[in-house]
Amino acid sequence: MAVNAFIFPGQGSQVVGMGRDLAAAFAPAREVFEEVDEVLKQKLSRLMFEGPAEELTLTENAQPALMAMSIAVLRCLEKEAGIRIADRAAVVAGHSLGEYSALAAAGTFALADAARLLRIRGNAMQKAVPPGLGAMAALLGVELDAAESICTEAAEGPDGHEVVSVANDNGGGQVVISGTATAVDRAIEIARGRGVKRALKLPVSAPFHCALMAPAAEAMREALAGVAVNAPVVPLIANVTAAKATDPADIVAKLVEQVTAPVRWRESVATMTALGVTRFIELGAGKVLSGLARRIAPDAEALSCGTPAELEELAKHVG
Repeated sequence: MAVNAFIFPGQGSQVVGMGRDLAAAFAPAREVFEEVDEVLKQKLSRLMFEGPAEELTLTENAQPALMAMSIAVLRCLEKEAGIRIADRAAVVAGHSLGEYSALAAAGTFALADAARLLRIRGNAMQKAVPPGLGAMAALLGVELDAAESICTEAAEGPDGHEVVSVANDNGGGQVVISGTATAVDRAIEIARGRGVKRALKLPVSAPFHCALMAPAAEAMREALAGVAVNAPVVPLIANVTAAKATDPADIVAKLVEQVTAPVRWRESVATMTALGVTRFIELGAGKVLSGLARRIAPDAEALSCGTPAELEELAKHVG
């Protein structure tokens, strides 16, 4: 029998129209979207279903929207197909904001609290660095140690040391870096000079997962102190350690650290396979994480679920 890990996507997976067919087909999905709309005092579901894309992509909207999408899929699996994480998952994990989705799925956070936390997180991350001063870039066809070396060299600029560091070790030769715009530009040139396959700036509004996000980390420390935090029904594989986390206080500390620390996704997938996981099930928008899982752990099965048809197929497969 397959050993399942349920995984939850991060920012960049959002797309206009996500959740619309799910809400039309299933009451549990509608209930999730209505609750998040009410908590945030915003018609976030309309923005998800109809756009415009520019507004949905704003960090403060994309983060709670992607969480709502993932939990809507989960509730449909639970109520329509009888598939519960507590019974069917060995572990859960999520990429960056997806860690909040994973924790909401595992019962650590109530849906309403997860929505509020991600609205605060999105706003705080956006405000931490003035527009244009930070940047992120993807280095493709490079391993972690080479990317770290590029960042070390790029940080030493003509005006002294600047911030640039690994933000996501995604696996499959894909590493994302983050920092001041000038240092990221230098890193791109250094990477090209070292024969890195591709080095390109990402269309993001802030430099996530680097030291420049320290003000956002403090905002999350304060916000997390005000919510109920339960032990997850199955262990979380945490972004910052790529290891199991089950203690509520430890999970909160890791969520604060996560804002400035790199997402160790490649290692997280490796940890899950070492724990015996043979099937990765991505719940929510897009297929980014299931695609990465196939590259990192080619012997494992990787599925994604975000539409009524995919939900029906997954229910047959897992049920």
